[in-house]
Amino acid sequence: MTHQALARKWRPRDFGSLVGQEHVVRALAHALDSGRLHHAYLFTGTRGVGKTTIARILAKALNCETGVGSRPCGTCSACTGIDAGRFVDCIELDAASNRGVEDMTQLLENAVYAPTVGRYKVYVIDEVHMLSNHAFNAMLKTLEEPPPHVVFVLATTDPQKVPVTVLSRCLQFSLKNMPPATVAAHLQRVLQAEGIDGEPGALAQIGRAAAGSMRDALSLLDQAIAFSGGVLTEAAVREMLGVVDRAWLERILDALAMRDGAALVGQADAMLEANAPFETALSELAVLLQRVALVQAGVAVPGDEAPLLERLAEKLPPEEVQVHYQIAIHAQRDLPLAPDPHTGFTMTLLRMLAFRPDDAAGGPAEAGGRAARPGAPAPGPAAAPAIAASPRPQATPRSAALKAPPPARAEFAARPAASPADRAAGAPPGERAGDVSGRAAQPRAAVADSAAAFDGDWPALVAQVRAGGMAAQFLQQSALVAHEGLHFRLKVPIRPLAEPATVNRAREALAAHFGAEVRLSVEVGAVQGPTAAAVASRLRAEKQAEAEAAIDADPFVQTLLKDFGGTIVPGSVRPAAGNPTPGE
Repeated sequence: MTHQALARKWRPRDFGSLVGQEHVVRALAHALDSGRLHHAYLFTGTRGVGKTTIARILAKALNCETGVGSRPCGTCSACTGIDAGRFVDCIELDAASNRGVEDMTQLLENAVYAPTVGRYKVYVIDEVHMLSNHAFNAMLKTLEEPPPHVVFVLATTDPQKVPVTVLSRCLQFSLKNMPPATVAAHLQRVLQAEGIDGEPGALAQIGRAAAGSMRDALSLLDQAIAFSGGVLTEAAVREMLGVVDRAWLERILDALAMRDGAALVGQADAMLEANAPFETALSELAVLLQRVALVQAGVAVPGDEAPLLERLAEKLPPEEVQVHYQIAIHAQRDLPLAPDPHTGFTMTLLRMLAFRPDDAAGGPAEAGGRAARPGAPAPGPAAAPAIAASPRPQATPRSAALKAPPPARAEFAARPAASPADRAAGAPPGERAGDVSGRAAQPRAAVADSAAAFDGDWPALVAQVRAGGMAAQFLQQSALVAHEGLHFRLKVPIRPLAEPATVNRAREALAAHFGAEVRLSVEVGAVQGPTAAAVASRLRAEKQAEAEAAIDADPFVQTLLKDFGGTIVPGSVRPAAGNPTPGE
């Protein structure tokens, strides 16, 4: 057999070729070049991130025939012997199979002798947390004050099981998991050196499947080369890994955005015919929703899927993305309880279709035609054409409900609410049949009256407006810069609060409060003026201070403290129940 596994062939031989652990390389290189060497090192991290590899490179740096330094030559007998595992003064011990006190005692007895051919004796103990308590106790004294020619290098995937007495005697380095982009870039260099063609999407899939382990990534790359016949394609890698086709997930989110239940069920059926792994599909759907949420929060997502994420971020309201994500991750837990995976997956999609935030675009009535809850705030005027109806409609066949066209989206500008006379005449809001002059005069009169009612106290106004979700957060965290009539100029501290969907719902809530059209201009920056959240926080602090002062002044409480030597537990005093603080 002439082929050597890529994980062995491309194992780093020096610090320069090590990938993803720059913080460890920098510290060790400075220590080696300056001669500030420690007698014991502990490398921690998950599998395949380079713990044993760094230990071998450190052993070469200490014993290279060119001298101690961060750049071993790699060609002398010491360097080649350590790479081949036959250097007599580099002793590697697997603590999982040599965990007893007898094994440790024998190792320590040999440590007192000088190196045979090298400059240092380097003891590399892998999975050191597997040693028994007696073995740890046996090595403590030698680990603290070893002979000058001995260096201990310990490696473990579970540092919590290493006794504190051992940790305190070592320099500890925590190795990081490899990001998928870093893994994919390294695999691309390996393929170029091997003369093999590979699609970037295929390498990205392997990078995600490796879960931070470069060794796992190289092993998967070896398997993918054999599976695809020498040319790495994204389709072949997806089939090998059992990864869900991203196009399926894209169609699912498009159907959710369009409220198309028939398309959702059809996509689930198509995935069943393609033998899709539904548990993996839920996991991949959650990942895609998370990346959409990142784009909606203003985080730049690099890669080829950026256009897709931006398109989905525009189609799906942020509140719906959060609800869909929560449903997806909970469905992974519940999927084994379903009659079969396809049924559980289909019901998950229908649950996403049925459950929407109350302040999502279109209002509660748009989600499955449900009537508004008793006591819930009325939907904004802009949504009136879409939700003007009634209590729950009569039962409709499921097939007709799934094929029904999606309701119209709410307009971006809020229109004035209909007056009782308008509703009696059956005319749309702000319009009376047969009276052209009335159509123009009524909104202007409503705007003038409502504008005169606003005294410029923005926090007091926010306390009276009924809103929920992100719209409520927008109103609570915003500050009034200026206003002209019902045209408000506001400033918010963070960009996610200035998303068009959020601003639109806040505008609708204000329009419902004033009964007239409202305009909002939003800036993002440091908030200077008072906000409703700040006023509410100040009022809570004042109530708390008054409650504590009342307790301190109460004669009965003072008698108890004096006669019984009692104390008031900090944080136990609460204001008496009464009128809620604005904004609560």
